[in-house]
Amino acid sequence: MIEQVFQIAQGDAHTVEKVITDENVHYIHMIFNRDKGLPEHLSNSNVYMSVIRGLLSIGLDEQEVHEYPTGSVLKIPKGIKMNVKNLHDDILELIVVKAPAPGK
Repeated sequence: MIEQVFQIAQGDAHTVEKVITDENVHYIHMIFNRDKGLPEHLSNSNVYMSVIRGLLSIGLDEQEVHEYPTGSVLKIPKGIKMNVKNLHDDILELIVVKAPAPGK
């Protein structure tokens, strides 16, 4: 078999799963309930963030928090302070792709 197959979690439970972390890319799947998210941190690569479900509330560097609905794709450069949260009742589901893989 040439291809590798990966599965991502289904449902509404809080999830942060590193689906693929290799020398080329990091592919991360996240599910957040209301008032959950990531600790504030600096992006360690170019980040491509897709909103699969819900409404993303994100503060970047010193900007005010912006909100992005399902279907939005954000491109965030390396070295940016990120504050990722779900501030709403609906489940927030994200796919995050880091490319190149951090450390490259």
